[in-house]
Amino acid sequence: MKITFLGTSGANAYPEAFCDCHNCEQARSLGGSSLRKRSSILVNDDLLIDLGPDIMPAAQIHGVPLTNVQYCIQTHPHADHLDVSHFISRSPILGVKNAPRLQFFASEETLQRAAETFLRDIWDQDLLSPELQESLNLSTHTLQAYSPTPIGSYTITAFPANHAPGLGARVYAIESNGSRFFYGTDTGVFFEETWQSFRDLNMKFDMVVLDHSFGLTNSGTFHMNAKEVIEHFARFKQEGLLNPGARTFATHIAHDANPVHPELVSFASHYGYEIAYDGLTLEI
Repeated sequence: MKITFLGTSGANAYPEAFCDCHNCEQARSLGGSSLRKRSSILVNDDLLIDLGPDIMPAAQIHGVPLTNVQYCIQTHPHADHLDVSHFISRSPILGVKNAPRLQFFASEETLQRAAETFLRDIWDQDLLSPELQESLNLSTHTLQAYSPTPIGSYTITAFPANHAPGLGARVYAIESNGSRFFYGTDTGVFFEETWQSFRDLNMKFDMVVLDHSFGLTNSGTFHMNAKEVIEHFARFKQEGLLNPGARTFATHIAHDANPVHPELVSFASHYGYEIAYDGLTLEI
């Protein structure tokens, strides 16, 4: 699988446009990998994780058109991960030609919140109605937690995220052609049921990507800090959940708790993991 990070920041990008903190000013000065858009990831050229607000500039800046995207799996409905206006912007209604029908997968709670937001902010119609979906070149599907689901050439397994109670937030294992990776943002520390499910499903990963929002200085419930990320990567290893040569990455880098990219890379290297950056492309 080919993995492209379209965005790797926390909820309000890095640097935050309205902020003059030390980290944001350093990021503006350094540019490059220290500039982060809000989080989304592209698998091969046909599977998107999160229909986020920054995917348009990401496609332009990093030279990765989304013209072949057929599938999207959504982590949760927060606005920094889901921009429902894209349902119209990618459709024939706004002149898009020859795009594949988008198969959009999420929890029931996320689909309901997406429909509510669409009705309130975009169009006075039910996003989940077959008639509107036909006009939008869209089909929506519910993903059940802990149940491996074939989606095109992939097998997707959703797990409950420790984030956004009541909104059905999910993290995902994605498998294709003998490779598997885990995408774990936004979430706090894993539920024990998630670790047990890894064991029950005999999962081993070639890459693991985890939430690093709270970075080196903060702590909280619904995201992870560096200490918790390090502990999670150690547990993946201890429980035999990583294949030989597996790579471990941090993403969802918040400006107020994480230094600029070179400094964060230096920190993470001491603990054996890597820091994702916008435009990073790799094969697993």
